[in-house]
Amino acid sequence: MESSSAATVSAGPSPGPTPADLLRRLRARGAADPVTHVERVPARPGVPAPWPSWAPPELRAAFARRGVVAPWQHQAQAATLAYEGEHVVVATGTASGKSLAYQLPALATLLADPRATVLYLAPTKALAADQLRAVAALELEGVRPACYDGDTPRTEREWIRRHSRFVLTNPDMLHHGVLPGHAQWSGFLRRLAYVVIDECHTYRGVFGSHVAHVLRRLRRQCARFGSTPVFVLASATSGDPSTAAGRLTGLPVTAVTEDASPRGGVTFALWEPPLLPPDSGPSTPVPPQSTGDHDDLQQIRRSALRETADLLADTVAEGVRTLAFVRSRKGAEVVAANARRALDDAVPGLSDRVAAYRGGYLREERRELERALLHGDLLGLASTNALELGVDLVGLDAVLICGYPGTRASLWQQAGRAGRSGQEALAVLVARDDPLDTYLVHHPEAIFGAPVEATVLDPANPYVLAPQLACAAFEAPLTPADLALFGDGAKEAVDQLVAAGALRQRPTGWYWRHRERPEVDLRGEGGAPVCVVESSTGRLLGTVDGGSSHFLLHSGAVYLHQGVSYVVDDLDLVDGCALVHAEEPDWSTHARDVTDLSVVSVRSYVDAGPVGMFLGEVDVTSQVVSYQRRRIATGEVIDTRPLDLPARELRTVAVWFTLSPQSLTLAGVQPADVPGALHAAEHAAIGLLPLMATCDRWDIGGLSTAVHQDTEAPTVFVYDGHQGGAGFAERAYGTASAWLRATRDAIAECGCESGCPSCVQSPKCGNGNNPLSKPDAIRVLDVVLANLPE
Repeated sequence: MESSSAATVSAGPSPGPTPADLLRRLRARGAADPVTHVERVPARPGVPAPWPSWAPPELRAAFARRGVVAPWQHQAQAATLAYEGEHVVVATGTASGKSLAYQLPALATLLADPRATVLYLAPTKALAADQLRAVAALELEGVRPACYDGDTPRTEREWIRRHSRFVLTNPDMLHHGVLPGHAQWSGFLRRLAYVVIDECHTYRGVFGSHVAHVLRRLRRQCARFGSTPVFVLASATSGDPSTAAGRLTGLPVTAVTEDASPRGGVTFALWEPPLLPPDSGPSTPVPPQSTGDHDDLQQIRRSALRETADLLADTVAEGVRTLAFVRSRKGAEVVAANARRALDDAVPGLSDRVAAYRGGYLREERRELERALLHGDLLGLASTNALELGVDLVGLDAVLICGYPGTRASLWQQAGRAGRSGQEALAVLVARDDPLDTYLVHHPEAIFGAPVEATVLDPANPYVLAPQLACAAFEAPLTPADLALFGDGAKEAVDQLVAAGALRQRPTGWYWRHRERPEVDLRGEGGAPVCVVESSTGRLLGTVDGGSSHFLLHSGAVYLHQGVSYVVDDLDLVDGCALVHAEEPDWSTHARDVTDLSVVSVRSYVDAGPVGMFLGEVDVTSQVVSYQRRRIATGEVIDTRPLDLPARELRTVAVWFTLSPQSLTLAGVQPADVPGALHAAEHAAIGLLPLMATCDRWDIGGLSTAVHQDTEAPTVFVYDGHQGGAGFAERAYGTASAWLRATRDAIAECGCESGCPSCVQSPKCGNGNNPLSKPDAIRVLDVVLANLPE
């Protein structure tokens, strides 16, 4: 469990160098100093509190055996609120012991009432497994904790339903398994006392909106069985956690935000990889979702992936236990492979102590990697954000963050993985060649002086609400009283389901008309996962979410798994299967797509003379049409090969601005340069939006055109990349002046002449970053900012 007392047992600090010494050695590797800023986050003492009077002696003794001699003040406060029946969210820093805040009231209730039950929800299987270990280690009689998820053998599931009183699962399993089978869970739900929602700040965007309705469906079933559980939520530090938790649960929630736990000091460095000589190409295999497009560049920066891999190798060679966070699955594989290669050259045999960790691995692989890291068999791990959350990683000394993770909340969550139990820690943010990363490493006040973002989700999204109401109707007929539970838009959504023939209205309510239950994808990933299978053996290597399969598993794509390269022979979208064979090509693959957009309706707009700012619904059609093969060593484009994949259609929410042609001419933008000016401004605006909303650039898309058919003017669109929208475009519209000001500054302050990945090039551009005009993008944004009200 997370550190919750000064006496908590840990592995203790490693005998390696101090964080300051380690950073000094890392900085000395190259000719130029890559560090743009070092922030010293000071250590902080803890403020303990006495055990609550209601905590039973056997529970206190169990915690004492685990090294917890007393709770911290925020733990005791949150636990008491929950025990007294108040819904509560504890939003404090990483390693502040949030686990104890919900374990204490939940376990006290289980010990006092032998029939009571507790449901724990985690966003990842790894976190649920970690919490299972923590609860089981307390060895409390009669609690019988158990994980119930997709990895649980079917032979164990019936026992868990009948006998476990502390069930740990995830929203997906609650949605797919527990609620549709509520009759089998009736005994558990009838006695449900607490629902624990861990790491609730991760439930944002479309995923968060779906989870909000899954929780409403859970509340509905509990009410049918006569229970009203208390909701206890744990969150990383976030803006307005009470409102976000209330929107998620549909209940009034009290926030506990004063962190009273001790914290070791953190040395936090912002690291900008050096520029390469003018004729250099990419220095590492470059996944398209991780670094910028390198076509037509005179000078580029060293890849953040290669820089992170070298730093990981250096820290492991120093005996420093290090976790490197990488934004993509492919990137995590690349970092681990390159770090192993570097260690083989420097210290033969040490490469075996470095591995990759990501979603899509089989259960056995994930559990073995977690065990190896916890026991010190691994010194270095390159992971996606699958290990960002509260998995207990006691004894880590350093965290490398390859690219800004999208939000300040995630940044601090990742940085907090090291330095537990009062240890000093080193955190390094390695900037990608990207507008936002470049802006942040040169504007440290945007990281260290800014409040953490509020979590954005929109349960009223009709593309979320209607499918969730269909699921609720499958579980039990809907009544007028139920519609109030599901909030604004529920009646309209039910009427649409009736008109579509999905529901039948009767005097007693609305009934699901079909035998099979609705298929609803909580994570908005574009369909069921696609299995990756080795052609020659039939071995299942892993899975890729449906939404990414067109980009990552098209015929001819290079797919990485645990450092081994495979080439895709065939992608069968109907059966959800990609056949691959092992191969080590000297090229990488980069999918290209085309996009079309039409305006459906305008929700709100600002008329600012020659400039208009709009928010509304749009239809987006996109299609992956080809892919490039590029030499790994040089980045040279070998060829472009066509693909025949179906188009995808998206009804979503967008923010867009228009300019009059006359205003552009007066600003010095020549008509021939307008497409490149708008294109560059669009890329940079997408890159900087995560400063304003809890998203990253992979949650949003964009389009720019010199004359759009619906606006009849030069226009830049930025849209949510999810059906019905995710709240990001609304946030952009509400903060348009600040958002576009930061965008303009990022472009103007970049030291390149004609545009680069640090300012106006995009790693996901379907047009190969052509045309682009950096100087004219600044002029475009100057016109917008001069006319748009603050």
